[in-house]
Amino acid sequence: MFATRFAPSPTGRLHKGHAFSALTAWSGAKAAGGRFVLRIEDIDLTRCRSEFETGILDDLAWLGLDWETPVRRQSAYLTDYAAVIDDLRERGLLYRCFRTRTEVLAGIGNAPHGAMEAARPGPHPSDEEARFLDIGRPFAWRLSLDRARDALGERAWTRLHFTEQGAGPNGETGVVPVRPDAAGDVVLARKDTGVAYHLAVTHDDALQGVNHVIRGEDLFEATHVQSLLQALMGWPAPVYRHHRLLTGPDGRRYAKRDQSVTLAELRAGGLTAEALRAELGFSRDG
Repeated sequence: MFATRFAPSPTGRLHKGHAFSALTAWSGAKAAGGRFVLRIEDIDLTRCRSEFETGILDDLAWLGLDWETPVRRQSAYLTDYAAVIDDLRERGLLYRCFRTRTEVLAGIGNAPHGAMEAARPGPHPSDEEARFLDIGRPFAWRLSLDRARDALGERAWTRLHFTEQGAGPNGETGVVPVRPDAAGDVVLARKDTGVAYHLAVTHDDALQGVNHVIRGEDLFEATHVQSLLQALMGWPAPVYRHHRLLTGPDGRRYAKRDQSVTLAELRAGGLTAEALRAELGFSRDG
């Protein structure tokens, strides 16, 4: 059965861009007679707030959406993600990286062969790693692309791909070859803040039977990393449909960081859900 999801992070209130994405996914599920899953991706414990989660539920209900219950909140399942990290670590696919973000950025600027080289810093020398562990220095678990390639084998590595039913930023569609090197040795977990987005989202899509991922094209590049994780973990690979990003009158896409006008503010100003749906190109029934 067709199953898709909308998975916001409760770090602020929803805006028009969120409404467009949620309606696109919900309408896709309704048209296919399938499932629509709402998932709260609240693994960023420093920025997520319960009041924002309440606001998300209120906004989506106001838009006329319905979803399966109970809603999965990622913060309640950190042990599940830790088990995946343990599995990858025991298979030798991860390494500890003690470099700070500032050091990684500096490395990108200084790498003789560009950012890609710096994005694959590799393990620390064993004596340095032991010293850092002894003093309790924070670290991140990075996925080693070299070890991942060895684990999958050259033949499987070169055949990695995903199916795109929408379009990427450069018009990518159809069968898209996966470029594992694009993001380098990505961080999958941190000692202090737990699991990273790429691992949590692929784990939950597999767990919840999400077989169609409908989301904005700003996440297209993330699909390369997530496809690699699916192959390493033996998780099913969804079909992807990346959609255009909604932009405001100034041509800039709606974003929380730019303090875009929220749905709550639009509602308080008298805008009806029916009017917003029509503006975004959706009828009352999807």
